[in-house]
Amino acid sequence: MADTRLIQSRYRLLDLIGRGGMGEVWRARDESLGRLVAVKCLKPMVPQHDQASTRILRERFRREARVAASLQHRGVTVVHDFGEHEGVLYLVMELLEGHNLSQLLEENQQRPLPVEHVVDIAEQVADALGYTHRQGIVHRDLKPANIMRLTDGTVKICDFGIARLGHDIGVTSRLTTTGIAMGTPHYMSPEQIGGKEVDHRSDLYSLGCVLYEIATGVPPFDLDDAWAVLVGHRDTPPEPPRTHRAELPGFFDRVVLDLLAKAPDERPADAGDLRRRIVLGRTGGQAVTGLAYPSVPLTGPPHATQLHATPPAVLRPDSELPSWARDMTPGHKATASLVPGAALPDPAAGLTGRWTTAKPTTAPSDTDGSTGLRPIAPTPELLADLAGRHSSGVDLGRLGRWEEAGEVHRAVAAERESVLGPDHPDTLASRYEVGLTLSRTGRAADALREFGQVAAGRERALGPDHPQTLAARQQTAHVLGQLGRHFEAHQVYAAVLAARTRSMGPDHPETLRCRHNLAFNLSRLGRPEESWQLATQVADDRARLLGATHPDTLATRYEVAYTLGRLGRWAEALETYQEVARARAATLGADHPDTLAARYEAGISLGRLGRSAEALELYRGLVADRTRVGGPSDPETLRARHGLGVNLGRMGRWEEALAEARDVCAIRERTLGADHPDTVTSCREVAVALGWLGRWTDALTAYRKVAEARGRALGPDHTETLAARHDEAHCLDRLGRKEESAELFRTLAAHRAQNALPPN
Repeated sequence: MADTRLIQSRYRLLDLIGRGGMGEVWRARDESLGRLVAVKCLKPMVPQHDQASTRILRERFRREARVAASLQHRGVTVVHDFGEHEGVLYLVMELLEGHNLSQLLEENQQRPLPVEHVVDIAEQVADALGYTHRQGIVHRDLKPANIMRLTDGTVKICDFGIARLGHDIGVTSRLTTTGIAMGTPHYMSPEQIGGKEVDHRSDLYSLGCVLYEIATGVPPFDLDDAWAVLVGHRDTPPEPPRTHRAELPGFFDRVVLDLLAKAPDERPADAGDLRRRIVLGRTGGQAVTGLAYPSVPLTGPPHATQLHATPPAVLRPDSELPSWARDMTPGHKATASLVPGAALPDPAAGLTGRWTTAKPTTAPSDTDGSTGLRPIAPTPELLADLAGRHSSGVDLGRLGRWEEAGEVHRAVAAERESVLGPDHPDTLASRYEVGLTLSRTGRAADALREFGQVAAGRERALGPDHPQTLAARQQTAHVLGQLGRHFEAHQVYAAVLAARTRSMGPDHPETLRCRHNLAFNLSRLGRPEESWQLATQVADDRARLLGATHPDTLATRYEVAYTLGRLGRWAEALETYQEVARARAATLGADHPDTLAARYEAGISLGRLGRSAEALELYRGLVADRTRVGGPSDPETLRARHGLGVNLGRMGRWEEALAEARDVCAIRERTLGADHPDTVTSCREVAVALGWLGRWTDALTAYRKVAEARGRALGPDHTETLAARHDEAHCLDRLGRKEESAELFRTLAAHRAQNALPPN
């Protein structure tokens, strides 16, 4: 498609008039009908992008076409045609003469629009939304860049690319779980931010944000920090628009504040109700039906354009967004999508070769005659390409494909370093992602080195208390914990927490995340009482800020339950795990890994309370669910089967327990290796069952196998190795081999005495 300017022998591309994160928009001529149109083309994914997400993006594009083509209203952009040409999906739309509201604000130097224009825009958008909502369609991304005001004063809503069909929930759920950004924070409703179900009233809230901005020149929460914007939407009443601009009519002030109500039920019932209120306000309280729009023409020269998606900023995992907004772009208040005066690619190139041609980062030297390479200045296209590949790597990580993600990020990091330098924030962002992939693939030592270098680079470039610097240091602490270096991890967490509290405040989500990690690490340091107290405080704070059933709140309550178990308070631990499991099932789904994990821990608690029959029943159901979700050899399926076997033993059903333990041990040895901790645990469970069955010779063999594996993995003097040797000595005693048993017990006592801590 890059070699031609003619699509399907019909649409001739003329000028590139817009470029967004997912594609390009061209002014084109329909050769069949002799009219000018706009053609929107979906950018193909780079080769590193996984096919599942590419398929989802294509379905999203096709859905945009079907949704938009079904809408027939003067306030909605007309779609003429859509299809696929040489692997590129395209959408043919009417070519609009005018400006989107973002461009109008920018051309007005961010000053508010005339009052009569604002009210007229409000009424027309309300009418168009009323129509789309009656069709069962929720836009979900209403913002100034998606509303066009034509030269004749007509207002049109554009870009239903992420619209939600009310009856198409199944498709929507598939399309919104891939890390694709949905919505822009400055214009998002509280329920959308919280990840809750949205309906037409979410669009009304977004419209309130848009009207507030075009009426006052600033959005309702005009803050640079994305987290602060989101908290404003959730918790802070907006200032009345008239505090910014006294000339606004009183009815308009009330309408906007009602649109910005935190609870959907407190907003206007629907867009039709909203339009009626605007009409009554404009006419001094006289109801008017069938009102024709007294459209106010635009001033200034006409501008031929077609709406396109605003290019999204690259979202880094160490950004200041909370985890429940991690998959959103940070967003900005209204700005024009195209920078005035910026050069556009030569339209003769068709759908530009940048989609199919790699960008060189170096060029042959022409100064010294050598065959070496010299750096060249990065072009905007190269930087955009690197940003796209970075995002693709992030998407791969979200899908759990960490090895592939690591390859993408290492390549992007190397290219970014060559053109931007080692301490450039984008280079360090890629190296940060490299560290994450190393951590997730079991290479904790390599991850520690990578995060340490990123933290040092960010401290040089951004300062010691910058959020990105602190994020890298916090990941350093996490990896130290993975390596069992919990005391060092504690020191790093404590220092990062102090810096986050000082620079961000105690309620910032990253401060709370650090406190959560500190509580987790305290329990691993053997300080469960302190861990429980801190985790309880964090859970309460997260519930206050995010809600009682928010995933982050539930993660901390899970940790509270764990520390209760460490303290021997198993009844409380069981109750907490069960509450977390129920809440996760309701918010995340019954088959979500976090839901299943809470059910597993509830089974542990039941067993500890002596309620083995209940635990056994729980684990039978969990094994079935884990097998269905992950397969019979999945580590979590085997973990559930291990719990099943343990409780069979507690109920005295040792033959069944032995069969279960042997089967799990064999699968673990085949899939994880003989010395993997889970394999060794299963081997010990085999030995325990053999002992209870009186088969002490076989039990001795199994216990020696456990001791040898632990000695290789942990060292001969590790407490778990010594515990296995103790079991071996017990077997020898039961076999009547008293002298061997006594000698081994004496050896173990000497080991423990030698390694004991000196008295204070």
